[in-house]
Amino acid sequence: MNAKDPPHLQWLRASDYRRVRWKNDGGWTTEIALHEDAAGLLWRISIAEIERDGPFSHFPGIDRVLMLLDGSGIELDIDTLPAQRLSRRFAQLAFAGEAAVGCRLLAGPTRDFNVMTRRGAIRAEVHARPLVDAMLLHGGPGDTWLIHVHAGAAAVQRGDARLDAAAGDTLRVDFGQDARERAILTGAGEVVLVRLAPHEDMAASTTLDIAPP
Repeated sequence: MNAKDPPHLQWLRASDYRRVRWKNDGGWTTEIALHEDAAGLLWRISIAEIERDGPFSHFPGIDRVLMLLDGSGIELDIDTLPAQRLSRRFAQLAFAGEAAVGCRLLAGPTRDFNVMTRRGAIRAEVHARPLVDAMLLHGGPGDTWLIHVHAGAAAVQRGDARLDAAAGDTLRVDFGQDARERAILTGAGEVVLVRLAPHEDMAASTTLDIAPP
């Protein structure tokens, strides 16, 4: 957390992300946020830059969601399933991290939003939305929201605390054990929203609403 960030709100600057080349030299991973505990990875949010065809790494016990951000798209061979294609911007696909996954580029490099969660511990909801009106973000005890600003600018407010972010940045909201106060998201542009919740507490329905005027 940055020194000036208020409690339960955090501004993750794009300039502070960690960018790492893949071991197979097929692309890059830009790590936005990571949470680990004594058992290892609990969740990770990142952006993958896929530059060439090739296999994905194995992550046993991890659930993954991949969303196309930019580029013509990819086609994935997952175990023995029929090929799965992501060719529409913000299309997403969920799959097991231990699956054998082969990736083919449809027409040039892509950028893809990548959410990883430990199976049985954390569940994720992933949404891409235009940001034109205020949104209310609800959360239960222990929930975390990450708001990645894909284009434009955004601000999040909870109580008297407010943080602003530009394109490429990410805002993080931790609800802690007192989740009665909702967060308000405003701005103009496009955002990718990730809700991370303890597995047993994830509601069946989405927990973001357009706020009334």
